[in-house]
Amino acid sequence: MNYFVTGGTGFIGKFLIEKLLQREGTIYVLLRKSSARKFKALQQRFPGAGDRIVPVYGDLTQPALGLDKETVDSLKGTIDHFFHLAAIYDMNADAESQQKANVDGTRNAIQCAEKLEAGCFEHVSSIAASGLYRGTFREDMFEEAENLDHPYFRTKHDSEGIVRAECRIPWRVYRPGAVVGHSKTGEIDKIDGPYYVFGMLKKLRGLLPPWFPLIGIETGLMNIVPVDYVVDSMDYLAHLPDRDGQCFHLTNQDHYSMGDLINIFAEAGHTPRFVMRFDRRIFSFIPSGLTGTLAKLPPVKRLKQTLFDSIGMPVEASVFMEYETRYDNRDTVRALEGSGIEVPRLSTYAAQIWDYWERNLDPELFIDKTLEGNIKGKIVVVTGASSGIGEAIAHRLAGAGGKVILTARTLETLEVVKTAIEAKGGTAYAYTCDISDMESCDVLVANVLKDHGHVDILVNNAGRSIRRSIHLAYDRFHDFERTMQLNYFGALRLILGFLPEMSKRKRGHIINISSIGVLGSSPRFSAYVASKSALDAFSGCAASEYSDRNVNFTTINMPLVRTPMIAPTKMYDYAPALSVDESMDLVVDAVVNKPRRVASTMGVFLGVANALAPKLMEVIFNTTYRMFPDSTAAKGGKGDSGKEKELSSEQVAMAAVMKGIHF
Repeated sequence: MNYFVTGGTGFIGKFLIEKLLQREGTIYVLLRKSSARKFKALQQRFPGAGDRIVPVYGDLTQPALGLDKETVDSLKGTIDHFFHLAAIYDMNADAESQQKANVDGTRNAIQCAEKLEAGCFEHVSSIAASGLYRGTFREDMFEEAENLDHPYFRTKHDSEGIVRAECRIPWRVYRPGAVVGHSKTGEIDKIDGPYYVFGMLKKLRGLLPPWFPLIGIETGLMNIVPVDYVVDSMDYLAHLPDRDGQCFHLTNQDHYSMGDLINIFAEAGHTPRFVMRFDRRIFSFIPSGLTGTLAKLPPVKRLKQTLFDSIGMPVEASVFMEYETRYDNRDTVRALEGSGIEVPRLSTYAAQIWDYWERNLDPELFIDKTLEGNIKGKIVVVTGASSGIGEAIAHRLAGAGGKVILTARTLETLEVVKTAIEAKGGTAYAYTCDISDMESCDVLVANVLKDHGHVDILVNNAGRSIRRSIHLAYDRFHDFERTMQLNYFGALRLILGFLPEMSKRKRGHIINISSIGVLGSSPRFSAYVASKSALDAFSGCAASEYSDRNVNFTTINMPLVRTPMIAPTKMYDYAPALSVDESMDLVVDAVVNKPRRVASTMGVFLGVANALAPKLMEVIFNTTYRMFPDSTAAKGGKGDSGKEKELSSEQVAMAAVMKGIHF
């Protein structure tokens, strides 16, 4: 028995060929001449059976598939089953492409099968042929399909209609449900259908423990079948006698709501589950005309696009959320009686599906998460690069291949850093600049753009910190002025200088080294925290304006780091603090992932706690404020003199509990 297969190198096609190889005969596979590599991979998939898989060169878009006369003459009358699987199974594809492949391609395949005088035309349709039918769709139904507006539904319906109306040889139609990976191995070749939610679930797993209860909205119905059930059924049904002219629903008798489906895979992936789900019909009181109008508004469309992008799902796939069709497959179940072929419950193989996706298809696997991949060849400006965190940032980014522009007030110290970077094979340039001087900032911007053309990343690291209680600063207004001048106005001047070119190129990243104090409102740091908060607020506004220009803004709420800047405060000698090298992990996270904010675990806790219980946090910080004294320098040399007092055991314990916090 011989077979002709279109789409044989596709996902379902490969498994069908594997099944057909268990029978006697030759399998002819339609190929474009440019697809030799795919055919070689197909032969390698079945070692020892490669000679039974024969390529037939043609094209789905050509009449009768474009087979030459010699090929037609040699195969005429020898093909028992002509399996037509080739089609576009992609909700994202444009309407014209789907028309050519799904509709015209089916017509061309029928012409070819008739020329070859094939015994039976086995057409692989889809449950999409029913459209968004509301109710139960039986195997003997076709014309009853409704809501076929989407090109995928329409072309799958029309292609099946061509088989029914135009095919002059015996035919059979198979309508698989949403096909997922193999129930034993999980193997699949692309992300589609239910796989779109996997990325979202994995992100939730990274944020929350598996037991954390989630609340969601219930939408749609999904009919899930593994590929091995589909090909096993097709192979068996195609060889049953007296079944011509029938349609078979290769579907699951269980129809899963979207919530049930997500929870099954959530359990398989050890992610949080949606324990409470609201039916979307609770919003039915909103007039459909109003929701339709709102959906067309540009901000709403943009928000929807962003939401779907964040979970890796094309907006077009949202149509699945409207699925309410149930598929009656009783005729197929009766036909398969005695074969041992039945749909396994999704819960029994969901773990295999998840595992294969996570190991082979997770988009995160194909994103370069290395610092080198995200910084190599890019021009990076680092302010305050002559020492401390700035110097460490310069070394780290230059070591990863970045072209680092070092800025600080003193050229001599910059040259030392530059020489050290170049000694390790890095690239660095030294530019003097006093960030607190607006004219100096403008000169820096002009010189950098003149010499390098643009800046890819600006790291605003230069800063001034003052640890002094407010009651000691009643007559020191200049403390606030000087801190704001450097930490906010200077950084802002550079941002405004480099931002126009970033916007023009639609590429850029502003990284602001802020403080954990912004999240915790640390006492004694009112001048410092206010200046950093101002920059944070500006960056939040700017991010909203430049989001569509691909210019990112990231704030790093740096915890206490052991640098020369904190050395004058001797009590910090007893406080746990990050080393400069440890603090670089936060910088790498900012460069690679470009989030709006990067913070330590303690920083995240402070932010959440201040939002949920601001009065409680106020009391806690007031307690720490009263526990720790101002330094002699902060008091202007009044009171205590000489060496600072050593911390008491209670103070050391409190400092350990509040690791990384300025106090």
